[in-house]
Amino acid sequence: MAEDIATARDIVIAGGGLAGATAAKTLRAEGFKGRVIIIGAERHHPYLRPPLSKEYLLGKAAEDAVPVVPPGWYAENDVGLRLGARVTGIRPDGRTVELDDGSTLSYGSLLLATGAAPRTLRLPGSDLAGVSTFRTLDDSRRLRSSLAAGGRNVVMIGSGWIGMELAAAAATYGNNVTLLGLEEIPLAGAIGPDLGRFFRRLHEANGVSFRLPASARELTGHGGAVTGVVTDSGEALPADIVVIAVGVVPETGLAQAAGLALDNGILTDASLRTSAPGIFAAGDVANALHPFTGQHHRSEHWSNALNGGKVVARAMLGQDAVLSTIPYFYTDQYDVNMEYSGFPALAAGAEPVIRGSLENKEFIAFWQQDSRVVAGMSVNWPRKPQPGAQKTVKALISARTRVTAGRLADNSVGLDQLLPEDA
Repeated sequence: MAEDIATARDIVIAGGGLAGATAAKTLRAEGFKGRVIIIGAERHHPYLRPPLSKEYLLGKAAEDAVPVVPPGWYAENDVGLRLGARVTGIRPDGRTVELDDGSTLSYGSLLLATGAAPRTLRLPGSDLAGVSTFRTLDDSRRLRSSLAAGGRNVVMIGSGWIGMELAAAAATYGNNVTLLGLEEIPLAGAIGPDLGRFFRRLHEANGVSFRLPASARELTGHGGAVTGVVTDSGEALPADIVVIAVGVVPETGLAQAAGLALDNGILTDASLRTSAPGIFAAGDVANALHPFTGQHHRSEHWSNALNGGKVVARAMLGQDAVLSTIPYFYTDQYDVNMEYSGFPALAAGAEPVIRGSLENKEFIAFWQQDSRVVAGMSVNWPRKPQPGAQKTVKALISARTRVTAGRLADNSVGLDQLLPEDA
């Protein structure tokens, strides 16, 4: 294997986010000596996205906490980094890519880590100043600057995780926040109505107003800047800032033009290989086969990009690597820290089993299928004594052990007692 690594052909990475940067870092850690080039559309070095809607947006983290690796790492490790550039075409037969400056690069392996783009809404007034989507470091910079002084009218369009996180940040800065969403209960599609109500109450206790279900019909303005949002019911909401947070769409244009198999992203096997030889996909854009479920799953969370970057690098080097980790994400809103591990598609429609107290904002919710845990969410749950809540959830999912709902809910049964002896 050492000889193969030393003589392998160039690796090109299309996408300058967490998955691409992690893949490059892993390639070097595994001893790959060939050329590695990252093509990133943004002019920033690859960075982490979670802080953008949490610590960085709230001013609790400086910008130097955002990069995946220190900026000097790329030159020190002989990794080419072309910022502000895009791959515009792929020729799988010739193993070349074309860039927006007209140049061409050859590759032995190509990683598509193009991520996702925020959905937009075609509304009258959507081009007014003060109206934006939210995805990038520049978006977070602008929004933080707009929110920091407080006292502004903010309308958040979208009641998913990002919309709720941004609403929490806006309210924490002392702004007047109204949130619109298509669901009757925020987050109900992700975690069910009872836990969705928990988050709604949390926001309302911090001054956020909800209009649910509701959508924006028109954005009004004066002097080129937004001044209001008209809902589908005709209600006029004052607005100095409008953020559209209605999800993202995987960036599959390159893959589609190259003839790769698509279905809610770029289809891959468990080793993140696409349908074209030598081409791999990782991160938000990849709809990967998961060995645990035998189904394809596309995840938009940072842990998927991080783990996928490691796996795809090893797979490109010919190693027996598969993306088998249990999906994970977290959110911070006000005084609530939430962590979630598991498969939302398997948990859909199941009634969560609650250990602890929603009223005290300290609990674990378990979702089961056929008495087996398939997902678990911990809120402000102590990480000690060991094992912690998420370690237990992941172990229970992996073990496929049947556990009664009563035992899951019983606080007198230690978390370690829920696990099989060999876990």
